[in-house]
Amino acid sequence: MFQLGQPVTAELEVKKSRFIAWVGPVSDRKAAKEVLAMLRQQHPTAGHCCWALITEGDSGLDDDGEPAGTAAKPIYNVLTHKHLSSVLGVVIRYWGGVKLGAGGLTRAYGQAVSDALKLAEFVPIIQKVSLAGRVPFADEAAFRRLCGQHQVDVVETDYATDVGFVIAMPLLNQAPFEQAANDLLRGKWVSQPIE
Repeated sequence: MFQLGQPVTAELEVKKSRFIAWVGPVSDRKAAKEVLAMLRQQHPTAGHCCWALITEGDSGLDDDGEPAGTAAKPIYNVLTHKHLSSVLGVVIRYWGGVKLGAGGLTRAYGQAVSDALKLAEFVPIIQKVSLAGRVPFADEAAFRRLCGQHQVDVVETDYATDVGFVIAMPLLNQAPFEQAANDLLRGKWVSQPIE
């Protein structure tokens, strides 16, 4: 999966209708609503403001008065084809006086988003995991070095009869790190996932 580094825009004209695409990263529906409000304010005379939102656990589509399935669905299809997440795709349409038909609308909305994405920076989404575990005082320095070698961030430490760590790392690094930590601590590394 990917997310966008920053918003991108593109404009397309089809039979005198203008299609202005805005595609950018958003974290949730609230952020998407703020972007939509801004775009509607920038384009008060536009006929349609169609959009597709893809975020974890909260996606949505809106044809904004266009025939059902001719605007938001093509936007959504382009975003999913590019394996994007945490993204909002919006196309503003200024009607040019010539009807495009369902096929023409579908192609125009999809093409506008595709054109914008040609300018985009795709950033891989790296799944992270957080763990908690404890280390004897004598092994603290070696454990911290091990964290650095495996791209593990030390988020929090606490000191009691030993050293407690909360660490975060890319999910792909978890198995090799836990094996190395177990080797370092002579089989005594026990971690618990943190939600």
